[in-house]
Amino acid sequence: MYAQMVKSTGEGVKDLKEMSPEERAFQERIDRGEKIEPKEWMPEGYRKTLIRQIGQHAHSEIVGQLPEGNWITRAPTLERKAILLAKVQDEAGHGLYLYCAAETLGVSRDELLEKLHSGNMKYSSIFNYPTLTWADIGAIGWLVDGAAIMNQVPLQRTSYGPYSRAMIRICKEESFHQRQGYDIMMKMAKGTPEQKEMAQDALNRFWYPSLMMFGPSDKDSVHSAQSMAWKIKINTNDELRQKFVDQTVPQAEYLGLTIPDENLAWNEEKGGYDFSEPDWSEFYEVLKGNGPCNKERLGARVKAWEDGAWFREGLMAHAEKQSAAKLAAE
Repeated sequence: MYAQMVKSTGEGVKDLKEMSPEERAFQERIDRGEKIEPKEWMPEGYRKTLIRQIGQHAHSEIVGQLPEGNWITRAPTLERKAILLAKVQDEAGHGLYLYCAAETLGVSRDELLEKLHSGNMKYSSIFNYPTLTWADIGAIGWLVDGAAIMNQVPLQRTSYGPYSRAMIRICKEESFHQRQGYDIMMKMAKGTPEQKEMAQDALNRFWYPSLMMFGPSDKDSVHSAQSMAWKIKINTNDELRQKFVDQTVPQAEYLGLTIPDENLAWNEEKGGYDFSEPDWSEFYEVLKGNGPCNKERLGARVKAWEDGAWFREGLMAHAEKQSAAKLAAE
């Protein structure tokens, strides 16, 4: 398995013969499908890769509350408000699970948030796009959470134990989020002509950003080869993107909506759809901070952090007082 990975990915992955005895033993455990736990030996590169990936994943869950949060008070019915509120609360919980998983690798939550606020750690590019109408909330649930599920279900088998276990509950909750979004789109697509037009507009604007969520083609990715060898990643970006398209196109057809891709066509030979690549120059511009809502999203997170300083200080003072009282009692 590992030898095949070295052969297929080429640069960036050590050959077994080049590894130290500890690295070789570690890789053999990975190849056997064993989980790596926090206090066990791991290569520094493995630890840093996990911190980067889990940290960015956690940030994405937290920042991902913002595009939907501003629609809670404007949802069309009380039931829709309650559902959306529950979903946003779920996303906060997902972020907490993931920050806890990252902390087992020796990095503090404060360090991770400082990297987010300074722009040194990213979050998913999809959350830098605006939610202009209620249909956008449907598109986020259907497309964005659908893409997230496609990415995250394999992570239940990732090699790092705390990350793998956190993903089990996250994936269960994300499946509800995807159904919530599809239900919104179904109601709108089968509603008035104006509502259907709104649903189609949301699909048009979120389709390609959703495809970008899987990241660039693996041949252009600097991390994929080693992450695959360590089984931090289970599938390639291109495999997951193809699976997402193949699953989503029939759903759009059922809704009576049109995927905004004139090159979309079923390919009998490969058993999947041919489709147009996203505009990767747009993707990289958004990553650089030049997306429609980058400054707004990051500004909201920094403001929340600063506004909550008094509460964190109070908690720390209380904890210190309790600790001192316990020591005195002993």
